[in-house]
Amino acid sequence: MDDRELLKTVMAVVGEENCRDDCAVLLCGNQVMVATTDMLHRTTDFVDGMTDWQIGWMSAAVTISDIASMGAAPKYVLIAVGLSRWEQLSGIMQGAQDCCKKYGAAIVGGDIDHHDELTVVTTGLGLTDQRYLVHRTGARPGDLVCITGIPGQAQAWLEGYLQFEKALFEPQPRVKEGQKLARRGVSAMMDDSDGIALSLYDLLSVNSCGFSVDPEKLPLPSGIPEEKARKFALYGGGDYELIFTLPPEKFPIPEVPCTVIGKAIPEKVVIAGGKSMEKRGYQHKWT
Repeated sequence: MDDRELLKTVMAVVGEENCRDDCAVLLCGNQVMVATTDMLHRTTDFVDGMTDWQIGWMSAAVTISDIASMGAAPKYVLIAVGLSRWEQLSGIMQGAQDCCKKYGAAIVGGDIDHHDELTVVTTGLGLTDQRYLVHRTGARPGDLVCITGIPGQAQAWLEGYLQFEKALFEPQPRVKEGQKLARRGVSAMMDDSDGIALSLYDLLSVNSCGFSVDPEKLPLPSGIPEEKARKFALYGGGDYELIFTLPPEKFPIPEVPCTVIGKAIPEKVVIAGGKSMEKRGYQHKWT
């Protein structure tokens, strides 16, 4: 059992339409508010060697990335910290505060309690004009499939390539890029925090088309054997790039470094290099 299978239980209660995107969407006057929450744990998310400051930074960054994937501007963050050691709180809060300030958000509340395992829950609120709101739905056959930045760097660190520590420990949400992509008219978008492969399957689940990517076109982390780097990029978690689709005539996108890695196709499949892509990446699992 994995988290995507369990999501079906949530859908049965609250409705599938409320579980399709990275954020909930709420009308807010002439604008749209997007809301999202994330829960991170010591054993599954905070790797050995991370400082308290980096734990706080990452906790805020993952939530801000969800807001970016909707094309919105992050505005407010609430943070709840379950502490096994109270001494960690100061560093965690400073890291979260620094991340929020960098991306234009403010910490406005939260909670503190005792917990056997360090657990941080962040809730983020963002705003955008309704014209520029981007969903995971909306991809159409013929659209390009693109990715910002260089995926696979976080997984590379986990595999022993320690020069990529900052990519995993201090992820940089693509906030400005998300807003520029929204204004350019991308058709569908999400972040690739669980890996490109799982992201494409997530997009497949809510769109009426499929996706074909060319692994040879992937931008790859440097200093790693090419085949390894390609696997890290396709299946590794911990990156916070944006994967999106858009009509060919709208590419390139000014001031947004990104790479075309494939296209949307009529068939409801995910293909890599002409073959069915394995559905795997970063997932929470229960035995």
